[in-house]
Amino acid sequence: MIRYPINALPGLYKKLHLTVLLMLILSLPGCADMQGLWPKSLPLPAYPADRIERNDFRVHQEEDVIGRLASIRIKNGDTLPDIARHFSLGINTVSAANPGVDIWVPVSGERILLPISFTLPDTRRKGIVINLASMRLFYFKADGKQMTVSTYPVGVGTAERPTPMGKMYISRKKFRPTWFVPASIAADHRKKGDPLPPKVPPGPLNPLGEHALYLSRSTYLIHGTNKPASIGLRATNGCIRLYPEDVERLYANTPVKTPVKIVNQPYLVGQRDGMVYLEAHLPFKESGTANWKKAYAKLKKIEKKSGHALDWKKIKQVVVEARGYPVPVSLVLHDGGMRTADPIKLWHPRKLYGQPEIPAFTTDAWYVLAAVLDDKVDAQRLAAIINHQGPPIPARVLTKDDRHRVLAGPFKDRRAAKKAAKRLKIDLELDGVVFET
Repeated sequence: MIRYPINALPGLYKKLHLTVLLMLILSLPGCADMQGLWPKSLPLPAYPADRIERNDFRVHQEEDVIGRLASIRIKNGDTLPDIARHFSLGINTVSAANPGVDIWVPVSGERILLPISFTLPDTRRKGIVINLASMRLFYFKADGKQMTVSTYPVGVGTAERPTPMGKMYISRKKFRPTWFVPASIAADHRKKGDPLPPKVPPGPLNPLGEHALYLSRSTYLIHGTNKPASIGLRATNGCIRLYPEDVERLYANTPVKTPVKIVNQPYLVGQRDGMVYLEAHLPFKESGTANWKKAYAKLKKIEKKSGHALDWKKIKQVVVEARGYPVPVSLVLHDGGMRTADPIKLWHPRKLYGQPEIPAFTTDAWYVLAAVLDDKVDAQRLAAIINHQGPPIPARVLTKDDRHRVLAGPFKDRRAAKKAAKRLKIDLELDGVVFET
């Protein structure tokens, strides 16, 4: 249940009669109702970021849209991957919802949209359903007469090694799994000068993370990762990858034999509170047009059955922009009965969950000079990218005489620094220079 605390309201709202205000706030079943009851002449108050639901929702039988939109103001040092992880979103979702915003060096003070709202896949609501196009996992559970859904962002297979679609199930689970390196992946790494051992034990170098759920389709898993910045990207060899904190919850709540269905639906039509929504994602190149034809037919059917016209100009705009979150496409009724809630304005949390911490610079350590750049923002961007490698490589920008040095480190010895330099070469094609301060 989500409520606005009375002591969080700005002074403007305290001018309202206190008794009326308390009755108003305490009667709300959830934050989505604030838009309809709060005076239209006043903006919505800011709201604590960590009390907005981002994973677990109740689903009513006739509704297909869950969650709601929010927004947050960027602070200096934020990156979109850090914000995405804090709110259990993929970087694809946050980036698509905020076109033009620098992923690694967003402008401090800029307000960005958090699309914590999702259209459920058009398939049977049972067990785990993964939509490759939205890069999102949905886990449906019956709860008496109602249904609940837990949802998490995922990373999926590349175009060269795509995630397979179809029906499967969880065949087994393993805490702290060992990764047995497939021959094809071993060959790829040998070509890059990064030979892998036959197996990788549990630990920071294991790409499966701490939790793995094995699918009935051989060699494919749902697992954690040591590269959390890759969630929301086509970056795996076909497996489904989750944030470590998300896969831990999924692992604990998912029994063996749970059915899994993997679909690819870039265009999703949904309804909630009498409003029709369309959610559009940029389709994979290999996806074809079948899903759009199905979504178009569904929109036409809803329009005919309801007798209310849809906004086809808006529908075209949603498809072209592909912002990746549900957008209302019903024509608004003159009595104002059908309108969507504005995004909730959230306060910035004190610390973004999982945000890399950079050790203090010291003169008694080893470093890697990754680059020297003329543009400060370019240097900050490169440092942020290095900071989000997995396992983490700390990096910072040191400026002198209008030249910006990107330093990775500190490292305890030359060997550790050389290992980091090798990873920077393999992962980012950077020719780093190892030195001791």
